[in-house]
Amino acid sequence: MVLENLLQNPLIQDNLDVLLQNPYLQNNYIQALVILLLVYIASKTLIFVIANVVHKITDRTRTKVDDVIIERTKGTWVHVLLFVGVRLAFAPLELGTGITETTVHILNSIIIILLTKIVVTMVDVFLDIWGKSWAKKTKSSIDDQLLPLVHSLSLAVFSLLGLMFLLQEWGIEITGLLAGVGVAGLALSFAIKDSLANIFGGISLVLDKTFKVGDKIKLQSGEMGIIQDIGLRSTKIRTFDNELLIVPNGQLANSRVVNYKLPDLSARIVIEFGVAYGTKIEKVKKVVVGTINKIKNVTKDDESKKPKVLFMNMGDSSLNFKAFFWVGDTGEMFATKEKATCMIYDALNKAKINIPFPTQTVHLKKK
Repeated sequence: MVLENLLQNPLIQDNLDVLLQNPYLQNNYIQALVILLLVYIASKTLIFVIANVVHKITDRTRTKVDDVIIERTKGTWVHVLLFVGVRLAFAPLELGTGITETTVHILNSIIIILLTKIVVTMVDVFLDIWGKSWAKKTKSSIDDQLLPLVHSLSLAVFSLLGLMFLLQEWGIEITGLLAGVGVAGLALSFAIKDSLANIFGGISLVLDKTFKVGDKIKLQSGEMGIIQDIGLRSTKIRTFDNELLIVPNGQLANSRVVNYKLPDLSARIVIEFGVAYGTKIEKVKKVVVGTINKIKNVTKDDESKKPKVLFMNMGDSSLNFKAFFWVGDTGEMFATKEKATCMIYDALNKAKINIPFPTQTVHLKKK
């Protein structure tokens, strides 16, 4: 259909009419020979232009996509031009209606196949180069599993489109075929909807940069661990008890996840403690802040992250405080918190600041 529309273009028809009205070109076979000769010259010109002009232009671009596409499709483009020439050469010939129509259908089919090959090659080159660039930016294995799948899927989709044009060329009705494929696809989608949800969930996790291999995360259910691998169907998380959690990507993509490495590696530590009633508040703050500042890996340069102690409330049996301070890496949180808790306890004892036990006073009344 595309070729028929091309041949019916008024500009092409006018040029062909002017050419064929020449008295020396009234013979149909000479007309066909002239068309083939012109197409042959055009194909040689195309090869020359690709080699001497197009390659120089693509060499100046930063991407390699255009260079690879030109290199892998230039031969096919020449074949397309040659077969288009043969197809045009059959226009003035009258070899019998049946023979001519069948030959034209065959030539059109070959051209459709060649054009489909060009489109598939272009998509394949783009996905291959883009995929390698993407894979370098991620540490997960999902790209290694996903890219072959995308390649195969793109090959199948464009091959199917080419087949549809091919069937249409031979007058085969494709409406019923498309309806059957649609029903089969609907049934298949219901059967594998969970797998598809996990696959697209994994893709969204990587594209959104929710986390990457090596990040420490906390799931909505409370489990905490290190990302070991982001696969096509599931994500593997190693907990601090050395257990391996395998979570479906669809579930991860639709739940709340805390990533301790975003937006940066720094983390805040909070330590709660209480002192006896009657203790001076400023003395408590001075002792605890001075103690925390003695820890080497505590952040002290950033004004907003300097250690501080806040008096929170007056409890049932103690004055309750919270100490806030930051460390530069989430991996240092637990060890630093344990060290700071021990040092605060020793410093309060050394300063003779009592840490009271929870107590209750019971009054008995005799009748």
